[in-house]
Parts: sequence; C-alpha cells; structure tokens
Amino acid sequence: MDTLHDSPAPVSPAHMTVGRFAPSPSGRMHLGNVFSSLVAWLSARAQGGRIVMRIEDLDPRTQSGPWTDLLLDDLRWLGLYWDEGPFFQHERFERYRLALDALRERGLVYPCFCTRAELHAASAPHASDGTPIYAGTCRGLSEAEIEHRSQTRPPAMRLRVPDADDPRGVFAFDDAGFGPQRDVLAESCGDFLVRRSDGVFAYQLAVVVDDAEMGVTEVVRGRDLLGSSARQMYLQDLLGYEHPAYAHVPLLVAPEGRRLSKRDRDLDMEGLRERFKTPDALLGWLAHTAGIAPDARPRSAEDLVDLFSWDAIRSHREDIVIDEKALVQA
Repeated sequence: MDTLHDSPAPVSPAHMTVGRFAPSPSGRMHLGNVFSSLVAWLSARAQGGRIVMRIEDLDPRTQSGPWTDLLLDDLRWLGLYWDEGPFFQHERFERYRLALDALRERGLVYPCFCTRAELHAASAPHASDGTPIYAGTCRGLSEAEIEHRSQTRPPAMRLRVPDADDPRGVFAFDDAGFGPQRDVLAESCGDFLVRRSDGVFAYQLAVVVDDAEMGVTEVVRGRDLLGSSARQMYLQDLLGYEHPAYAHVPLLVAPEGRRLSKRDRDLDMEGLRERFKTPDALLGWLAHTAGIAPDARPRSAEDLVDLFSWDAIRSHREDIVIDEKALVQA
C-alpha cells in the first residue's frame, strides 16, 4: 500500500547542503527572480552543496505556454546550473493527496466554504503578506451543515493551528538573511489553506512535501515569503519532516517602492539580456548592487562563489531600489 514516505529517497549525500530553485512559470523571469536564484545558487555552492530545480506549476494556468522553457534557458544562460530535476509540481498531485489524507485522518483539517469576499470582510486583522487572519468561521460546522453547504459550493480545506497559548503553534528560528524570528500561528495567520476550493493543492502543503522528498536542506527566497516559514514548519512537524534552514533576501523594488513584477514585465530577462549582452556583465552588476561584490565589473556565477557571504546579505535588509534609468549606464 502506498504511503506518504514511499517516494524515492533524495540522491544527495547525507549532511550535504541542498538548495533549490522553485520558480513559477507565470511569466518571464525578472531581475528580482534572478537575484533570489543567484543567492540560492551561491549559498549552496559556497557550502559545497547541490541545487534542485522544481517548477512550481500547481495552478493550471501556469502549466502551458512558453515560460517554463524560457526560464530554464535563462538560468542556463546565467550559468546557474542545477544538479537534480527539473521536477514539476503538476506531476506530483498524488504526493500532496497522500499528505492531505494523513492530516485528514488525524482530524487536523476541515472544509471551509468562505468566499474571498467574506474572508476580506472579516473583522480579523490582516497578516504581513496581505492575507486576512482566518477567524475560524467554518471550524465548528456540523456534519449536517457541511453536507448542506457542499450542495452549492465545493469547500476548500483548512489546517487547524494550535491556540495562541499552545507551544506547538509557536515557532522561533534564526533566518540567515533577517535574523531571529518568532511566529505565533494563531496570531499571524490562523487556520490556513492546504487545498483550494477548485481542488488545487495550496502552496504551503505542496512545497513542504516537495522540499522534504527532494532532500532540500536550505530554502532561499524573497522576504515576502518570510511569513510562510512558520506555517511550513508546522506542517513539517505534523508530517514528520525535518526543518530546513531558512534564508530570506531583500526584494528588488522600483524607486516608488513597488516590487518588481512579472505582470508588469519589470526588467525581465528579455530586456536584461539585450541590455547587458553577457551573463557576466549582468551578474557582476547585480552582485555589486546587492553588496556581494566590491565593484560592478563582469563576473561569472563561479567567480562570485568566493565573494559570497550571508553577512553581505544581512547588511542590506532594506529592499534594494533598482532605478531602471541607472541601468542605461551599467
């Protein structure tokens, strides 16, 4: 009988640092994506580690189109090669189903019928990532109420989090980029989604299963996902997984403070490749802008390994302003 832990064991040697690239193919990579990927790659390589490539295409809208091939080509052009993968989340739904079933069997999840409008109209405050803190509206529904509501609306599935005074829902960890963190799930997010109402598995559940089964020991990503760490650590505890190390990096933002976006095609790789001509020119300029390199001269990814340190990243905890006009002279 298939179980949650039947998936093949990671091929990386024990005690080796294993980082990962986990891009979503929702558009062409922009400079902020390049920065996160570069830091993840440098951190793993500086420790003699490996990189796993995973395409996060849970949403059906990301499972077609040219973006996957383009982002893989852009990473190769940059010299940010990976050692395992690419793996695709849309091929791993059975793994997520098994994890959800394991949580369901322990009474840890429940159906939620709240609409997006109802969630945002709730009196609960909003978390730092802009999502409302769930007020537990559907937590106590009876079987009869669940059956009745299911006739008109398919439910999402939420994971119960411990009460605020329960230490099982309190997580403290030292983030490599942003230092000591402490998160109380009941106060920062409340019960959170593990499957959407359309049947698509939620990001938090999928990445926990993927990172564990792919042997990832270090998660490097933008600071906008810092608030996800405690949720993922809670899921790791429930599913019997080890906690990876977490390392968050500043976002790259426009002068007005808006973060770079695929949707707006801000400094995407098509324009960056045209502007910089060579990967070394782009990486050298980016590493200097982020405080990794002492000057902006062209450097390959390999050249930057010996220059990399988390001390440099920690010295730039503020978001990094990228003025596109300044790139003309880069």
